[in-house]
Amino acid sequence: MDSLTQIVLGAAVGEATLGKKVGNKALLYGAIAGTIPDLDILANIFTDTITAIEFHRGFSHSIVFSMLFAPILGWTVNKLERKSNLGWKPWAKLFFWGLFTHPLLDSFTTWGTQLFWPFKARLAFNSIFVIDPLYTLPFLVLTVMVLFYTRDSNTRRRLNTAGLTISTSYLLLTLVIKEVVNNKFERALNDQNIAFSNISTRPAPMTTLLWNANIETPENYLIADYSFFDSAPIHFTVYPKNREAAANIMKYPNVQRLMNIAEGWFILEQKKGQWYFYDLRFGLIPRKNQPPFFAFSYLLKKVNGRITASETPKTGRDANYLLSVLWERIQGKS
Repeated sequence: MDSLTQIVLGAAVGEATLGKKVGNKALLYGAIAGTIPDLDILANIFTDTITAIEFHRGFSHSIVFSMLFAPILGWTVNKLERKSNLGWKPWAKLFFWGLFTHPLLDSFTTWGTQLFWPFKARLAFNSIFVIDPLYTLPFLVLTVMVLFYTRDSNTRRRLNTAGLTISTSYLLLTLVIKEVVNNKFERALNDQNIAFSNISTRPAPMTTLLWNANIETPENYLIADYSFFDSAPIHFTVYPKNREAAANIMKYPNVQRLMNIAEGWFILEQKKGQWYFYDLRFGLIPRKNQPPFFAFSYLLKKVNGRITASETPKTGRDANYLLSVLWERIQGKS
């Protein structure tokens, strides 16, 4: 999830853990704990593109990381907050839950997390977009309100509990919505006599009213979207896999690494003599008066007998246009 959401979640967890004993400091240290796992983005500075992608939401988003670093951070903060006279264990408990709930929340997104690192499998429920106002805004308002009450206040505890309860309930609701959407896509495929081997659905940006789907067939991928306000049948757009044409470049180790990262949802395309790798899991970005492009695209270059990858710039994006397209699509097709 986005940084603001993780800060709010961390703060609320900190309050639930130690708020009654240390007041607003619990929210502060909880918010810090909630941001620490995302420091793995620093790998972008020191490593190549593919390694940085593999590292993202890996070790720092695991139970192992939470268990190892919670005592260290707890001991450190106990030294800084000697006046609280709590000892290191209560602080370690705060940091454990602050660190652990971060990847737990991220596991509901499309990228997912390696929660059980060192096992490489990612836990990804694909039920919430990384920015979802319906999750974040009520949670944020209630958490901010907590700041205005003393640590002994029952109202303070009720507000914090309400924030955690409402946000968690919404998160669980997204799983139910996803199941409904999956059934809708599968019925549409059956109604149109389309044979498929795999289907992956995910919510559109900032909403759970509009969903996107990738469908795998032997030779192609089908991409479609569905709004709960649609009255027209679902339309599937065909994208060739190009596996035979790309057979030679798929043999390179770095391309195989990208294929593993994409979990099989990828297209290789050659344009003007250059090969591009598209990760289908994150959908298409619409452009004004131009064809849409895949959100995560990588230019492949052959250097000294090896293939290197660099993410293509997401240029040409008009935020107002994107929001207008999103809003119009949410309202449904007839």
